Parts: sequence; structure tokens; C-alpha cells
Amino acid sequence: MDKINYPLLYYQLKPSTYLGILVGTGYQVMEKDLRTMKQNLKDHLQKQYKKFDDYPYMSMIEPKLKVFEIKIRPSYKENSGAYPLNQTLKVPVPVVYGETDRGDYECYLPLFNESFYYYEVKQFKSLVVHFSTALLNNLSPDQIYRHLRYKQAKLDTISLRVNFDRAYNPSANPLDHQANRLATLSKLAERFPYKKTKNKARNAFPEAAWELEDKVTVLIDKLINLRANVLVVGNHGVGKTAVLMQAIKKITNKSRQQNLAYSFWRIMPQRITASAKYLGEWQETCELLIEDLQAANGTLWVMDMIRLLQTGGTGPEDSVASFLISFMQQGKLQMIGEVTEKELDSLRRLLPGFVENFQILKVEELPEQKIQSILDKFMAYCQKNLKVNITPAALKLAYRLLLRYYPYESFPGKAIKFLGQCVSDAINVESFKVDQREVVNAFVAQTGLPEIFLRDDLLLDVAELHEHFQSNIIGQPKAIEKLSGVIKIFKAGLNNPYKPISTLIFAGPTGVGKTASAKALADYFFGKGQRRSPLIRLDMSEFQFPGQIVNLIGSGKELGKLIQDIRERPFSVLLLDEIEKADPSIFDALLTVLDEGLMVDAYGRVTNFRNTIIIMTTNLGASQRKSISFRETTSDEDNYLSVISKHFRPEFVNRIDGVVIFNSLQEADILKITKKELNALKQREGFIKKALQLKFTEALVNHLARKGFDEAYGARPLQRALEQSVVNPIANWLLEHPQVQNCTIKVDYRKNGLHISKT
Repeated sequence: MDKINYPLLYYQLKPSTYLGILVGTGYQVMEKDLRTMKQNLKDHLQKQYKKFDDYPYMSMIEPKLKVFEIKIRPSYKENSGAYPLNQTLKVPVPVVYGETDRGDYECYLPLFNESFYYYEVKQFKSLVVHFSTALLNNLSPDQIYRHLRYKQAKLDTISLRVNFDRAYNPSANPLDHQANRLATLSKLAERFPYKKTKNKARNAFPEAAWELEDKVTVLIDKLINLRANVLVVGNHGVGKTAVLMQAIKKITNKSRQQNLAYSFWRIMPQRITASAKYLGEWQETCELLIEDLQAANGTLWVMDMIRLLQTGGTGPEDSVASFLISFMQQGKLQMIGEVTEKELDSLRRLLPGFVENFQILKVEELPEQKIQSILDKFMAYCQKNLKVNITPAALKLAYRLLLRYYPYESFPGKAIKFLGQCVSDAINVESFKVDQREVVNAFVAQTGLPEIFLRDDLLLDVAELHEHFQSNIIGQPKAIEKLSGVIKIFKAGLNNPYKPISTLIFAGPTGVGKTASAKALADYFFGKGQRRSPLIRLDMSEFQFPGQIVNLIGSGKELGKLIQDIRERPFSVLLLDEIEKADPSIFDALLTVLDEGLMVDAYGRVTNFRNTIIIMTTNLGASQRKSISFRETTSDEDNYLSVISKHFRPEFVNRIDGVVIFNSLQEADILKITKKELNALKQREGFIKKALQLKFTEALVNHLARKGFDEAYGARPLQRALEQSVVNPIANWLLEHPQVQNCTIKVDYRKNGLHISKT
């Protein structure tokens, strides 16, 4: 027997009166105590299941309860208009939410008997506030005041025991038993379009195929008249999903009017094999799935067609996709899905017999005139249905920014996605307006790019730029000049949009500031909005052998470290540390990245590096040089370039935009770095909490400069020396003097060691 858990929202209205709402079922009940309520509801569900072989659908896993206070100003509505009250109320609205077994999220508003789905956790709050406000606005003041009686909502669970494999009762209404008869299909897939009760606010934005009506018509003809398997092909954002959804909705509506029985089911391929425990079990599951589809006259909508080739066996030839070929050839299975051009090429190469069973419907990117028409319709939709006004200037700015910074995605999808987030943010803060400022703020938050890059009316402050690098990069004027040049070119819009922003090699001895320079560039370029560090650092000494390339770029099914990091942070500085230690096969894999800004895996999935700065560090040419020099020297640039050119293949070196040579550190540089690290120490949490100011003497600075620097390792030992010689003694001193706060502490170095005193 299987068990289905239903969340029970309940209130204690009086000492002996409980109100219960069985979430997702529409059942409400009042009883004298919670135990009786639960038992009566459970008995009712069990009787309904026994009598009709049916039960309410519940896909939520581990539901949670949260109560929102929604501000509302009630109003009486008459034919002559609305008359709001003077008082603004805070209405407690309980929501039951959680992840579903499909991988998305569901939220119930039990007091309104409404629900919606969402796909990102950050959408949750804004959507709850939006829909709760809209629903409360439709209530009269009396109804709203009745809601105020419901306080201190609590959540419990009721379990129903069912048998998914049980035969249905043929004497009952067949429509009532559809879900149970199609046990495998209902368990693995989700019917589309969704029921009205679930679809009412599933997505705040329209799923319309604007300007693609001709593609919708063609798809309907292929699915209904030709009964063909169809792959909708196009770049990300061109509207493939919208075309599929619109076609399915039209077919479903027409079939209902004509009393036909077409049905469409969405499925993630990994669910087919997720529960398989023994050899041959997933194949049996596929056969049961196809039987159910035939019984329901159903079409299978595969959400990730590429994964069909990765699921089941060890390769495409013994995958789920390969197993399904014979069923498609016999006409027992109709399947639809969407892929990009590169993914289609990979499907043809890896499993040609699979692709041969599909008809191809290509969706090209629309011309600019039609894209603008779609954005105008989206703007009108938001104003009418969501009461959010997107200004024309904001629309124009969003289009320009997306065109420049997201060249690898297509319109209108990338614009709808970005503007949709702006609208959600506006609803969340109750501003209900999206202007240029909101667009810039959203873009900074998503990319980390500073505002100076996003606004043409802001001029680059060269003095401020140099100040940023000079305060973070000590003793390397050539590096500062080169990095400043990268930023100036990018600000002018003269970088190649179809390559990484810049690709550089940092060459020089150990511990002279190569990594610090990469971090300073990352902070300036991408450090304004991202929560995670915009610097991705990979130690290339971990990839010294040919087989280790899998760990870097992946093997098809599993993502490598590089691919995973870049997909999570496409706006970043990629630091490949000690690049010369990597196996030569790594350099071959990086050629297309350096040349085109793209990496395509065996399954046609693209990882984009075009918003990335790639920096490779190397010690080549530095073996005869020291990191520290107490006399004036000049770096032998020709020596570095010669050694680098000999180590790497010409086609690799020719794709590098520049080589930056880092010099040995001078005595004055060492003192500056020491002071910089000591100043950073002042910002640690323990000193700020106690309002302690630190004063370091010149004797301490000179002592750390001698102890923390090494001729071979440069500045690298400084952090260790700082912790051992300064941080640990200060920590011990503070523990011995717990009353010390809101004062200045003087840290000095004398012959007998560190001396700490309060001033």
C-alpha cells in the first residue's frame, strides 16, 4: 500500500470548537477537538476511495505553513463606484507551500481555495502578496473582517492509504477513475493544460505565442492531422515553449468542444528510471507508460529531450530514447519536445534512428519590429492584469542592455524573462512601476556589472579607476595599465561580443600579486550585485593527466567543475592558476572558448563564456628570478614571452589578447602591502563589535615586512605571519581584558616581541 499525505490547516475558534481545511481538496469541517476532526476527515477520504476508486491529487512534498500580513483598505463596491474605508487593515493570510514531486513549487491559499505554482524560490513572497491582495480586493469589508477572526493557524497532516496498482471499479463513472486507471502515467507525468483550480495563478505572466501564430497552426496540423512526432527547433528564447503550449491549449479546447479525447502529458526523463531497482524494471515502466498513453489517447511532451539519451543505460545506444524508437515506428507512441540546433545535430550524431522518427518545426528569431510588438503586448498585459506600469524608456533600455550583454540568447524570451523579474520586484515592494532605475538595478543585481557600464550618460572616471587598482595592486604599474585598458575598451563597447571580454596571461614569479590583480579586476567588473564571489579560481595542477579533463569539462551526463561554475556565474573572472601544469588536452578544449566564447559538449549543450574575463597565471620564465628584489630591476619581458611561446602551441598563444608581465617586488612595495593587510585587519567583526580602533607602529610594519616575505614565495607567507604574529596575540590580550571596548589599541613590536596597550 502507498500513502498520500494531505496538509490540514486548522484554527481553534473556541475552547471546544476547531475549524479544519484539508488543503487541496475543498473539504472544510468543524469539530470539538483536533483528534475527532482528523479521524472524521480520514474516514471520509477512505470511504470515497473505497467507493469511487479515486482520491484528491496532492503532489506537494513536506508542506510548510507561513502566515503573511497583507495590508488592505476595504471598500464597498456599488454600481456608482467603490467607496474605501478610512482604515487600512493587516489581514493574516496563511499559505501552505512546498516543493512538488515534479521539481517545481506549489502554494495554496486555503482561506480562498486558490493555489498557484512557481519555479524559483525568490518568486514566492512577491506572488503571495500579489495574489492575496488581488483576492482580498474582491471581498467586501464584512468578508474581510470575518477573515480577521482566523488567528494562529496551525498545520497538521492526514494520511490516506491507497494502492496505485489496484484495478478500478468498472461500474463507476469512468471520468472519475481516469487518474487511477492511468496509474503509471499519472505517477510519472503531469497532464497539460492544468486544471483550472491549479492554473489560476500558476504563473503571473501570459504563456502566449505572440507573433508566432503561424507556427502554432503548423504544429497543430502535424500533431492532429498527421499524428506525427514533432521536435520544435530553435535557439533559447525564440518561443519554442510558447508555441508548444499554445498549440496544446488550442487542441485541448477544440477536443472538449467536439467531445474528442486528446490529452498531453509532460514528463522529465529521469523520472522513468528514478525508482528502478532491478535490471529491466525501467523498460517495463516504459511499456506501462505507453499503454496508459494509448488508453488516454495521449501525447508525451518530453521536457528535456537530450536527457532521454542519457537516461537508462551507459550510453545513447541503450538509453530510454533507444528503447522508445520501435514504439514510435509502430505508431504506438506520439512524442513532442524542443531542442536547439546544436542539440539536434548531437541527437542526429549520437542516435540517428531516434531523430528520424520526428518531423522538424523550426522557430527562427523574429525581426526587431515583431519583437517590439511582443514587448508592447507584454507591457499592456502587465498594466491591465497586474497593475504594473512599464515605462517605454525602461522597455527601450532593457532591450539595449539585453542585446549587448546577452547576445547568446534570443528575443523575445530573454526580454520577457528579465522584465518579468522586474515586474515581480515591483510588486514585492508595492511600487507597481518599472522605470529605467528599476531596469538598471535589476541588471546590476543579476550581473554584478557596475552602473557605469550600463548607462551611456555616465562617463568613466579614469582617476577613480586607477585609484581602485593602485589600492589593490602594489608595485605592478604595467598590470594596472593593462587592466585599466580592458575596462576602457569594454566601456566604449569596442570588445568583440562573440568572444570572452578579454583573455590574458599573467606571468611572473610567485607571490607578486597575480591573483590579487585578478581579484581586483573581478571586484570592479562584476562585484556590484552578485552574492557569490565573481572570481572563479581553478588550480590547473589538478588536471595534469589526460583523464582528468572529465573533471574539468564533464563527461556528458555529469557536469565538470568549469562548466558548472560558469553556468552558475556567467558574469565572472575565470582564473586558471598555473596553467602550464595542465595536460595539453586541456589547451585543446579551451581553443573554442578563447576563439568563440563557447563550449559545446557531446550532447550539443552550450556553455557561454562571452561575459567572462579569462586570466591564466604562469610561472614560466620566472625560474631564474626571485619574487623580491631590494634593488631596482627591470623584468626581462622578452625572456617570459619566449618561454611561453615555446611551451604552448602557436594556435593557443595566438588566441590570447595579451601577456602581462609581473615584476619582482621592491622594498617600498613590500611595506605598502604590509600596511594594506594591516588596514584590512581593522575591519574584522570582533574589532567592529567592540568599537576598537587599531594603531600599528612602524616597528611592527617593518617586522612583518621582514617576516612575512620570502625571496622564493613573495608575499604569500604574509597572511600566515599576520595571523601568528598579530591576530593570535591580540585575541589572547582581549580575552585577558574583556572589559576593553570603545577605545584605541596600540600594537607595537619590540625586541622582546609584540607589545599591546590601550591608549
